[in-house]
Amino acid sequence: MASTATLRALIIEDEPLAIRRLTELLRKQPQPVEVIGTAESVAEAEALLQSLRTAPDVLFLDIHLADGLSFELFERLEITSPVIFTTAYDKYALRAFKVNSVDYLLKPIDPEELTAALAKLERQRQAATPAFDANLLAQVLRQAQPAKEYKARFVVRVGEHLKAIPVEQIAYFASLEKVTLLHTREGRKFVVDYTLEQLEGMLDPTEFFRLNRAYLAHAEAIHDIIHYTNSRLQTVLKPTAPDNDTVLVSREKVAAFKAWLDR
Repeated sequence: MASTATLRALIIEDEPLAIRRLTELLRKQPQPVEVIGTAESVAEAEALLQSLRTAPDVLFLDIHLADGLSFELFERLEITSPVIFTTAYDKYALRAFKVNSVDYLLKPIDPEELTAALAKLERQRQAATPAFDANLLAQVLRQAQPAKEYKARFVVRVGEHLKAIPVEQIAYFASLEKVTLLHTREGRKFVVDYTLEQLEGMLDPTEFFRLNRAYLAHAEAIHDIIHYTNSRLQTVLKPTAPDNDTVLVSREKVAAFKAWLDR
């Protein structure tokens, strides 16, 4: 007989449309499922999982997230919840998931496959068998995914000359009036031909954080953090932001920002 107990689920996925689609599919399942939260990045997922008093019954986890690969969660936290991956990953990794009793769903998610995955989860719950070995899973994912190479330097124009700026010398990037400026730790600034969105994918997310729409900063450039109004945070950058601009962490990024700082 099928269980009627409601499953508490988290969806960790960086595509809003995919989140909405999966949420709708879960509402139509024979097994009642309550989505108790969503996250779009590793940092957001880490903060969300830490905020919960009890572990969710299941994690729907995409592999590629906005700030990295989701298996980083297994290194940062003790994950005890069963995981159902939602992915378009390579066949090697998918075979490994099966061996380790971790289910997966290929995008776009088929409703019948979702039902089968939930039924498998319920069988595991009733048999009280562990869903997977998190440490083994992390090893498998590392082997299947080559290490990402981040940008080491940026070439900028100085008059008629070109100059290479190593990433180690960069304090932050600022987007002002449709121009992106690279600010060095020595206080110099140069125009770069990238948007902040493009730069996020080029830089190591453990070193750089997107504070808001206008600033992407290196951890060592954040000189001070001040509580601001409405639960927001103000950062004091070094060197000082252009025109003494007040650099606030976007309200929706505060939890992820704190998790990023506390890694």
